[in-house]
Amino acid sequence: MDLSDIDASAWAELETAAGNPQSGFRYVNLCSVDAEARPQARMVVLRAADGSARSLEFHTDTRSQKWLELSVNPEVTVLGFCPQARLQLRLQGRAERHGPGSEVADAAWERMPDRTRLTYAGGPPGDERALEAIGELAAPVDEAGKARFGVLSFRARTLDWFQLRQQDNRRALFAYDETGALSSCRWVNP
Repeated sequence: MDLSDIDASAWAELETAAGNPQSGFRYVNLCSVDAEARPQARMVVLRAADGSARSLEFHTDTRSQKWLELSVNPEVTVLGFCPQARLQLRLQGRAERHGPGSEVADAAWERMPDRTRLTYAGGPPGDERALEAIGELAAPVDEAGKARFGVLSFRARTLDWFQLRQQDNRRALFAYDETGALSSCRWVNP
């Protein structure tokens, strides 16, 4: 495979993962930096991917620490590993927040099943009372959950592609311009 094929294949994997709960890249790490300059990583569900725009979409509670962290520093790393393909994708770029009432958040909310909306109806992330409150909620969830729902749109500037093999691990770096076009790529030592 040449480098442009590898780039296209990596983004095709991400696009597939956004719609397939069984995909190895469905759950990825979103890594940000907190107010004290400490790295923070958490698993998120990949909700959408667009290879031509080099973008990913995640959903979050706007009361979460990541939402606050991204308001201060939107630079993030997204890290995924698919054990079946023995492939790691590490993307660096910027996250844009779309809060309650925004066109992006409203459209995503409307596409979401009621069972997923329940995620946003309880107490804030990390709250000890949240588990008690969830049992009392009835679907469909109304405006309370929608008022706490946000979308994170991530735009990749770089992709570090790494494949584990029996012999000769392989690694390549890709960079994208502001439109998402591939601007450079090269093989590097794993």
